[in-house]
Amino acid sequence: MASASNKKKIFNDPIYGFVSIPDELHFDIIEHPYFQRLRRIKQVSMTNLVYPGANHTRFAHSLGAMHLMRRGIQLLRGKGYEITDEELEAASLAILLHDSGHGPFSHTLENSIVHGISHEELSLKVMQKFNEIHEGRLDMAIEIFTGKYPKGFLSKLISSQLDVDRIDYLKRDSFFTGVAEGSVNAERLLEMMEVVDNDLAIEAKGIYSVESFIVARRIMYWQVYMHKAVLSAEYMLRNILKRAKMLSQERDLFATPALSFFLKNQNAFQGHDSDEVLDRFCKLDDYDVMTAVKAWRDDKDRVLSELCRRLTDRHLFKIEMREGEFEPDYIEEIRNKIAEYYGWTKEEADYALLQGISSNHAYHPKKPAINILYKDGTLKDISEASDQLNISVLSQPVVKHFICYPKELIL
Repeated sequence: MASASNKKKIFNDPIYGFVSIPDELHFDIIEHPYFQRLRRIKQVSMTNLVYPGANHTRFAHSLGAMHLMRRGIQLLRGKGYEITDEELEAASLAILLHDSGHGPFSHTLENSIVHGISHEELSLKVMQKFNEIHEGRLDMAIEIFTGKYPKGFLSKLISSQLDVDRIDYLKRDSFFTGVAEGSVNAERLLEMMEVVDNDLAIEAKGIYSVESFIVARRIMYWQVYMHKAVLSAEYMLRNILKRAKMLSQERDLFATPALSFFLKNQNAFQGHDSDEVLDRFCKLDDYDVMTAVKAWRDDKDRVLSELCRRLTDRHLFKIEMREGEFEPDYIEEIRNKIAEYYGWTKEEADYALLQGISSNHAYHPKKPAINILYKDGTLKDISEASDQLNISVLSQPVVKHFICYPKELIL
């Protein structure tokens, strides 16, 4: 156990420079295996198959978001808003742990490894566990995380359409992918924040920074998070896990102990001791999955081995994307060609025919607004206040249908 004097640590972050661990409680939580696991979970999943530098982790993002939270609260205090030291600590801990419930490959395998529970719910379980360990010292952090704390603007700093989580991941993901258009001015956005009626708002002179933030989010979604090759790889990985789960009901399949448990128990958090399952979950990371995928290349199941070989060799499926739905006859034609090409059944062919819908709101009109505060005290939704961009157009969802299949097929 480190002494108090050894708990004043500094991280050298490539985005913000020096990031300090503020106190012993933060240090002890960061040092815990549940949090250290985030070092082994990529922030942007399979994106490094397109952008080789995108190997940053949930660990780095969580520290970065904590840094922005503390900086934002410091600036709000400087404007005269009352935020106690206890509230600062609680908000800082809440954002530090906001992603602690992510499983391997982040969003890609959400509801693939564990069914019926979101990463937000799992993050709350991790917070509650830390609260037990530290005898109630995270009570306020949990209230802020769940939106139950009276000062609602603290919760909005964690989760809203303009929060420190989004500011950090856009800035960080832009940096590590090299997509410069996705970068945002974090300091400017934090400097412009105000509190009005217990909610966050942005000073009118910061409107262009907000516009840039919304545009950056749109660019990052379609150029990075929903890049065609990334989508192909992520859906291939999902089908690998789907096949592995099916096989695990019939026979022993190579896997680490943690992964094996979840392959065999698809609804693990129902009907099992919650603490035990949480502990097993917090031993899972990207390494468990990729170790298994590498081993499954040589599995006797022809579907599993083919999918794993293609993913590890980056021999990804071809992807077609369009605005409207694909015709059933066209999909059936591809299914038949896959079955013929591999000598598979139609049921097996479905594992190599991936279908999905990708959609994104750069700004969602039905969620709590990003409000612009004018000098006379009036507030306007950014979609009404913007004079440079038609935010109402950017607030329309972009929906694209896609199918993926082996590129060797001649259609």
